[in-house]
Amino acid sequence: MPNLAVVILTHNEELHIGRAIDAVRSLAKEIVVVDSGSRDQTMEIARSKGAIVLQNTWTNYSRQFQWALDNSPITADWIMRLDADEVIEPNLVGEIATKLDTLPADVAGINLKRKHIFLGRWIRFGGRYPLVLTRIWRRGHGRIEDRWMDEHIVVTGGKTIAFDNPFSDHNLNDIGFFTDKHNKYATREAVDVLIQKYDLFPRDEQILKQVNSIQASIKRAIKEKIYNRIPFQFSSLGYFLYRYVIQVGFLDGREGLIYHFLQGFWYRFLVGAKVSEFDLQLKRLQTTEERREALTRMTGLRLV
Repeated sequence: MPNLAVVILTHNEELHIGRAIDAVRSLAKEIVVVDSGSRDQTMEIARSKGAIVLQNTWTNYSRQFQWALDNSPITADWIMRLDADEVIEPNLVGEIATKLDTLPADVAGINLKRKHIFLGRWIRFGGRYPLVLTRIWRRGHGRIEDRWMDEHIVVTGGKTIAFDNPFSDHNLNDIGFFTDKHNKYATREAVDVLIQKYDLFPRDEQILKQVNSIQASIKRAIKEKIYNRIPFQFSSLGYFLYRYVIQVGFLDGREGLIYHFLQGFWYRFLVGAKVSEFDLQLKRLQTTEERREALTRMTGLRLV
């Protein structure tokens, strides 16, 4: 068994948590689940499968995950970030088991390839595979960015390498759950845009300075320096057409059309609409403190 701890954040994840733990059971010396007040059987299932279960009040993903890193009784040499609806597939299990404990001392992080399963279909096109993310790092050499959305792991003290085999993001809930979740994501992403525009809080810029995931760094730079400066009525449509036509998202079939339209157009349009709505109020205010309080009130998020 590799010297690995797996950290999973949960809230009402009884549909997924058992599957996630089962997939890493042979890999993980320690499995830590940090729950934010589930009202279903999430915590009971996690405990029954041998996980350490902690509880902490939710603010946002990045602060919850950093709390997990700071407060979990982890002794393993390596840490993996895993979402409850993600699955480490057998080929990746084998690769981690074979390679992890043999890596040289100058390797501090590992990038993994994520593939997205939507309505039972692997979304291969439209720029959605592979999404390369830093998901494993040496204990003490990683932290998560302090952002409201699109947070990444920042690895220090060594180089980052990539493993070959992918893991799956496979949420089993319905489209209603998908759209509700992305509505909440849109609010959080709009907050990040406005924090940047008005310099409301110190920003965590580390991912742009790191090369843990070159793909993530490039995408962040394009989004913030180009995409967000284009009126959302045009940028969201242009992004969808780029994904669906230029990046041949149409090859993903009916499921792909639904996914690319919802995630590549509707979601991007919604983010832009929320930025516009919130900004109407913020631009009328004069001070940073007034804008912070107004954005907190409008979004219902614990910004201050």
